Formats: sequence, C-alpha cells, structure tokens
Amino acid sequence: MRTAAWMTLKSRVSATALASAMAAAALAGTALLPVSAAHAQSAATARGLPDFTDLVDQVGPSVVNIRTLEKVSNNGADSSGMDEDMLEFFRRFGLPVPNVPRQRQPRGSQPEEEQPRGVGSGFVLTADGYVMTNAHVVEGADEVIVTLTDKREFKAKIVGSDKRTDVAVVKIDAKNLPAVKIGDVSKLRVGEWVMAIGSPFGLDNSVTAGIVSAKQRDTGDYLPFIQTDVAINPGNSGGPLINMRGEVVGINSQIYSRSGGFMGISFAIPIDEAARVSDQLRASGKVTRGRIGVQIGPVTKEVAESIGLGKPEGALVSAIEPDSPAAKAGVEAGDVITKFDGKAIEKVSDLPRMVGNTKPGTKSTLTVLRRGKLKDLNLVIAEVPADEAGKVKTSSGGGKSSQGALENKPLGLTLGELTAAQKKELAVKGGVRVMSAVDAAARAGLREGDVILQLANAEVGDLKSFEAAWAKADKSKPVNVLVRRGDWAQYVLIRPAK
Repeated sequence: MRTAAWMTLKSRVSATALASAMAAAALAGTALLPVSAAHAQSAATARGLPDFTDLVDQVGPSVVNIRTLEKVSNNGADSSGMDEDMLEFFRRFGLPVPNVPRQRQPRGSQPEEEQPRGVGSGFVLTADGYVMTNAHVVEGADEVIVTLTDKREFKAKIVGSDKRTDVAVVKIDAKNLPAVKIGDVSKLRVGEWVMAIGSPFGLDNSVTAGIVSAKQRDTGDYLPFIQTDVAINPGNSGGPLINMRGEVVGINSQIYSRSGGFMGISFAIPIDEAARVSDQLRASGKVTRGRIGVQIGPVTKEVAESIGLGKPEGALVSAIEPDSPAAKAGVEAGDVITKFDGKAIEKVSDLPRMVGNTKPGTKSTLTVLRRGKLKDLNLVIAEVPADEAGKVKTSSGGGKSSQGALENKPLGLTLGELTAAQKKELAVKGGVRVMSAVDAAARAGLREGDVILQLANAEVGDLKSFEAAWAKADKSKPVNVLVRRGDWAQYVLIRPAK
C-alpha cells in the first residue's frame, strides 16, 4: 500500500513537473519533444555521422604490411652495439635509436643472420604487383617482406626510392591484386573525413579516422603535406590516407610528436605528388628533377611594401650559381621571382617544387620584380646532379677599396668604391662597399665588408649613383637596401636618423 501510494505520488509530481516545464517552454518559445521524437532526432543525427565499414571492405584488401630485415651478427647484439630488446623498445615507440659506437666482433664469432629491422605499411598500386610505401620504411633494408591481407607473403624487390619526397616503390611477383583508386587531391577539402589503414606497432590492418586539418602544410620538406588528426603511429608509415569515396589521397608519412607517439597532428604526402615520383621510379628507378641554379629566401611584409610588391609573396633571389640557367638568363641577386611559367609563386617553397617537377631541357619563363618593375626572363631547365653538387661558393668580398669615401650620417654608413678586382670576384657590374656601419645601419645588421647594390629601388653602381638614389629616397620611411655579403644578397630596411 505504501509502495502504491508512493508510486502515485511520484506520478503526480512528475506530471506536475512536466506540465510546469511545458508551460515554461511555451513561454520561452520552445517545445519539449516526446521521448519517441527525441530518439528519432538522435537517430537522424547518428545517421549523419560517417560509416567507414564499406570503405574498409573496399580498400582494406589493397593495404599491405611491410617487414624489413637486415643482416646482423648472431651474438645477441646489433651491429650498433645495442641488444635487440633495447632496439625493439626504441622501434616500438618510435624513438630515435641512439648512436652507440659499433662493437668489434671477436674472431670466430657466429655468421650473420637476418633480423627484423622494422615494420611499415604500403598499398597495392597496380594489379601486377607494384606497391607504394615510404622511402624511410625500406631504407637500409637487406630484405623486404610484403604480407597481403589474405596472409600471403612475398619477397619484394625495391624498384626505387626517393628520399626527398619519402616515396618508394617495391615489386612483388603476384597478379590480379586489388589495386587502390587514386583520388583528386585538388578536390580534398579542409574538414573532410578521411581514414587511414596500416600496421601501427605491427598490428596489421588497423583502421583509424579523422578529418583533414589543413592542406599545403609547409614543414620545410620538399613537398606540401596534408595535415590530419587521424591517429598515426610507428608502423602506419607508407599506408594510405583514404577519402569517403574510397580513393587514396595521400601516403601517411610523419607525425608531430614530443614523445614518439601520436599527439593529434599527422602529415600525409599528397598522392598526386607521390604518383609523379612513382611513375619515374617505375620507369627508370630514379627521379629526375629540374633546377635553375638560384638560392632563394622569403619576402617579408616590410620588404614587400618597400620594393613595391604590395604583399609578401614570391621568392627573393639571394645568390646565383655561375653558368647556371638563371645566370645565363640574366637573373640578378635581389630579384623577386613572382611567377614560373605564368604560375604565381605565393610562398618561397612553391618555386623549388615547380622547378623540380619540370623536365630538364624544358624552356621556361621566370617573371621577376626588379627595382619596382616586372620583367620576363627565358631559360632552359637543367637537371639536378645526383650528388647535388655545384652549390654556391662563398666569396670573401675582401680587398682594399679604392681611394675616396662617402659618409651618410642619417643611414650611419661610410662607403667606398669597389675595385675592379672586387667587382670581378663578386661577379657584379657595380656597387659600393661598406667601410663602416654605425647607428641606423648597425641596427639593421649591416657591417664592414658588405656591398650595397641597390638603394630605395634604384641601382647603385658607384658612390655618385648612391648619392643620387639617396637624394630621391623618401627619408620619412624605412629605406630598402639590397646588400651583398659574400655570394648572398638580402634586402635590409634602414630607418634613417632624423
């Protein structure tokens, strides 16, 4: 009886509370949904979330596990002098292996045998057995083992690898393999759902998902990366990044980490860039890249405004290699390359990518900003040497100046003429040498021995032309000065003293 009375009281209280809540909701202009309606709304929301099951069924069979082996002495220690258990600890958690001095092996030690070196991922590129992965997955391996999802194992041949893009292609002797579909990276959008399949910590065919966090992420490497928050760990390297259409849009390659484990930031090589590399690797086993022979740097906002560029874009030419395509075309230190074959250079890293992807021997056009005016220069793309030799040699820029000096107190400069020998050494037609830099010039970073080639967008050939340029300069604003130091040139802003 007491229980029935309590139940009745509870029902009345609940009814009263519900009526009050509904009345309050009505006054507030809102409505309370019945439980069944709320469940329906929740179900509708749930149906809006991505379902990766079909994608896993579709792409999963194309993803492979890659194990690499290396030959080590069979004495319980690696050639680095560290025992295998300790090495496995570093490999498992993605930590760099310490550089331990190699141990001398005693005479009569046991012969070498193949030991596990690392685990990575890859995916079937073609039905006849070409597999794409990361270069760092197969680098230094004496043997590569590819395992398919049906547990078949194959010894793979390394067709070629390219460290610069971290792309490698291996070949297994198999036919009728399930090849992946290649997606269009240009249609990939920030915020779009993506999925990764790989072998983190050796756990085959692990599936993780997330969204695209950013595109064209410049990490200082040759390629612009796709940034995601997909969980990537050691062993995922070389595996595919897949869009919701089941197409591969990238190769999982790097993570940002302070611990060696996943921290929410992953990077993938765009598949269009990787495909260009793989085509060359399959054709010749190596990658051929174009070069024009310039050293470049970024254009800051202040420099862009002072030279009439408007916004910080393009690539500032700091140095030119002798007898290079750029030198033959007439490119000068201080030029800002704004376009390559009509395509805008939005940031400094765009130029090496565009030039590198151009076939050697191709006739191309550079658009440069020089002393406030745009100019087109024609050149023929050269090939990057295998050893990347031919780097710019630093010149001393020394020697005595000729007689006569010019003092400019507002800029804090004492200048002298260049001798003929100095001009020949620096390969310049003219300029003036800094004999001393104090006050404003010193604060801007100038020092004795620097050579000034331009002042306020005007060419400086000698002291007289320097004076003429200074007379026309707007002294109420910072003055841009193109400075040569050795073989390097850079714009510097000097704020004149009043």
